[in-house]
Amino acid sequence: MITFREIDRKNFFDVIKLSVSEEQNTFVATNLFSIAQAKAYPECICLAIYHDDILVGFTMYCIDIDDNEYWIYRLMIDAKFQSKGYGKAAMEKLIDLIKKDKKHQVIYLSFEPENDVAKHLYEKLGFEADGRVIEGEIVYRLKY
Repeated sequence: MITFREIDRKNFFDVIKLSVSEEQNTFVATNLFSIAQAKAYPECICLAIYHDDILVGFTMYCIDIDDNEYWIYRLMIDAKFQSKGYGKAAMEKLIDLIKKDKKHQVIYLSFEPENDVAKHLYEKLGFEADGRVIEGEIVYRLKY
């Protein structure tokens, strides 16, 4: 079962040690960078992703101050836990969490055009291209 936990002094060092596979390094910022970014962008919410009591990944999302809509900025599953369904389960749980805010009806995310695994996952979850490319990344949206 996938759960989210706040990042605190108990799991901080474990969260920043998580990493994706070598070939995925260009697709996602490090968790340390993301946590630092959230300090400068306090609207960002960082969460550790657990399967039962095992730390498997990290996510960061927020209501973007530019368009006042939800954006999923990061989702990563540690290399040793990939291909076990944790990424999809974490995305489904995060989408359900965001959908609780009834004032919004869309979730955005973006990804590198070469990241076929992410594209496939997002499309499977109902995200569609919205026609924009921001800083070289393809923007997808999920209306709900």
